[in-house]
Amino acid sequence: MGTLSRWERKVESWEHSLLARMLRREPVEILDALRSECDAHTVVCSHSRVVVPNAYEVELSTAVYGKLARRCGQIGQLLADSLARHGEKKGYEWAGPLTVRVTVSDDVPNGRYRVTGSPTPNVRADAFTGHGDPVTAPVR
Repeated sequence: MGTLSRWERKVESWEHSLLARMLRREPVEILDALRSECDAHTVVCSHSRVVVPNAYEVELSTAVYGKLARRCGQIGQLLADSLARHGEKKGYEWAGPLTVRVTVSDDVPNGRYRVTGSPTPNVRADAFTGHGDPVTAPVR
């Protein structure tokens, strides 16, 4: 088990190194922030079931987004794939389909990026109501 853990850490280190060389520093920092956001919001349901949020939003400053968009077209997909591997390694269960949405915002606290995660259900409750507001509709 110890040897396998060492190999996993080594492969992860190579992945970080490769990303850092290909895309400079921002994606590695953003990926670390995504992993931290995921780890910080775990819900332990049982000894074999740990649920984590499935919807993540990465807000990038205009300058960072411009740099990353030029270097790699699918930033969100790259981040989602890396986060999925992280979750698999940790044995996490996603609260629904995993999504990473990358947006541009000039209102990020550190001037570069902000990462937030939340669970999003697979099916919306109002999808089952025929007419009217699902909260105020009378129950018969």
